[in-house]
Amino acid sequence: MTEKIRIKDIAERAGVSVGTVDRVLHDRPNVSRPARDKVEKALQEMDYQPNMYASALAYNRSYTFYLLIPRHESEAYWEEIEDGAHKAMEARRDFHIGVKIVYYDRFDFTSYAKSYTEILNANPDGVVIVPSTLEITQTFTDKLHEKNIPFILLDSYMPDLRPLSFYGQDSFSSGCFAAKMLMLFAAKEKEIMIFKRVHNGVVVSKQQANREVGFLHYMKDHFPKVKITELNVEESNRTEDYNTILDRFFTSHPNIHHCVTLSSKAHIIGEYLLKHNIRDVQTMGYDVVQKNAECIREGSISFVIAQHAYMQGYSCIDTMFQAIVLKKKVNPVNYMPIELITKENLDFYRRNQL
Repeated sequence: MTEKIRIKDIAERAGVSVGTVDRVLHDRPNVSRPARDKVEKALQEMDYQPNMYASALAYNRSYTFYLLIPRHESEAYWEEIEDGAHKAMEARRDFHIGVKIVYYDRFDFTSYAKSYTEILNANPDGVVIVPSTLEITQTFTDKLHEKNIPFILLDSYMPDLRPLSFYGQDSFSSGCFAAKMLMLFAAKEKEIMIFKRVHNGVVVSKQQANREVGFLHYMKDHFPKVKITELNVEESNRTEDYNTILDRFFTSHPNIHHCVTLSSKAHIIGEYLLKHNIRDVQTMGYDVVQKNAECIREGSISFVIAQHAYMQGYSCIDTMFQAIVLKKKVNPVNYMPIELITKENLDFYRRNQL
């Protein structure tokens, strides 16, 4: 049995010192390649499996992981991320895992810098990051590398930042999938609308920008004659503003019957359609947030693409636990499933399916 195998036994079998075995087991430096090979061969022959849980508990120390995410409203995609992170913390309570959430204003780079400075000053054991732009995020991650603090990227993948791991969808593939599903409904249409919430005319989310690239790529390859009309609205707009903007849009585009948004805000259009009892226009979007679910049930949203926000939040914290507390190797890239949710399967979708 594993618990009966002593370091002394491994050292004798490998023909090395006890100290060498200890350094190999804890992946420490100053071990020659031949010595390491001997120890690893002995471990394999003896079927040695370290009890990482027992070792971690024996240290009896606490760990604090920070989660940096955009400030958000209730019943939003980010709220499910938080719920998943807290659930992972509860699941590992025996190891004294703590999760602290720091928010930033999505379109305020000064706010982002202030929030990450707060995290750096706290010297956490690990950080889960929802990136801003590559440049400003790299300023943060370079400092994390300097302090040897591991971090996981959530939502948007930026490999140049050298994260410990990443959780999110393959944005390009997700955008292609969205176009393919939409055109099952809209194959005979000559024009469709893309609804985008922007900041100073720009989509800030790298994930949404990549989805759009995938969406347009699919449309160009398979439906090149379909006109794609953009409706860009500023993030700062209020509900009354949206109603006015949508009134104006649909009045001037009477032949548009299908809309898509590559974010979780499909309900903005869905609620408008229900309010005005418009039944010949359909929309689609992302995420099974409550407002989107209500519009699906009422028929103003055809479908949404789920990306399991709860699972992402849980998995990020659990991966941090596996890597930092248990010293295990973790997968560097973890793409979430791309799932289609409609009225028919909405009630069977489980956000916390792990």
